[in-house]
Amino acid sequence: MPVSQGIARLAMSPEAILSPREIEIATAYAQGDTYQAIAARLGIAPSTVRTHLATIYRKLEVSSKLDLHARLGGAPPDLEIQTDHAAVISELALSLEDSLRREQALAEVLRIISRSQGNIDAVMSAILGFALDLCEAEFGILFDHHGGGRFAASHTKGIPEPFQDWLDTYGVFTASPRTGLGRLAANPGVVNIFDVRAEEIFQSDDPLRYATAILGGARSFVAIPMIAGDTLAGAFTIYRKTVRPFNAQAMALAQTFADQSVIALDNARMISALRAKATSK
Repeated sequence: MPVSQGIARLAMSPEAILSPREIEIATAYAQGDTYQAIAARLGIAPSTVRTHLATIYRKLEVSSKLDLHARLGGAPPDLEIQTDHAAVISELALSLEDSLRREQALAEVLRIISRSQGNIDAVMSAILGFALDLCEAEFGILFDHHGGGRFAASHTKGIPEPFQDWLDTYGVFTASPRTGLGRLAANPGVVNIFDVRAEEIFQSDDPLRYATAILGGARSFVAIPMIAGDTLAGAFTIYRKTVRPFNAQAMALAQTFADQSVIALDNARMISALRAKATSK
């Protein structure tokens, strides 16, 4: 695009440059909404929100959320930005903001754990919420392991109601060896399933896989073992409703949140034991 045309384009208002959907996403993000919150409100995937934002940054040629907020508020564009470099700038800007969000979220989770006073429900809700946002997933489940490949969902976030009803009805259930949880129980390690409907077990009558794929609408998911000492305490699982496998960065983040969940559970048990001891005196 010639420089003169680029300058003329930047002089246009954001409403003239962006589509109505892009304006809606840009405004929400500039005002502090997370990918997850925007995605839930618009009925799209968190990854789609980020794709839109990359396009918005490129079209408006802004390099930060602060610049975006100012531009939407009527501030003039920065004419020094090279139009040819807009795509690179937009991706670098979003990547930096993603890194800052990760650091802030991990610090916030540790702060919540330290001040929880044993309120494990609030802590797990916060951990799952941050995990879904940063890993661009739609819902998550923390499963307690009851030994022998038996699990029960103790905490959930964003889960579709039919799947939640199934988990509540079954309570403690045995995960078959071919399911993600079954594999994790047999060999504690990360289980990353690209598409739950593409595996052979989906063609069987396995109840857990049916509930996950049909009632939950999940396609890609990752299960992270939660290890306390040498014992499998549970599984930290997050799900996407589209076929978009979790990459190494997302799995590393999920592992961090799983580790923090173990810390939170140990902290809650310790506080509970101390309270019980104090009451018995």
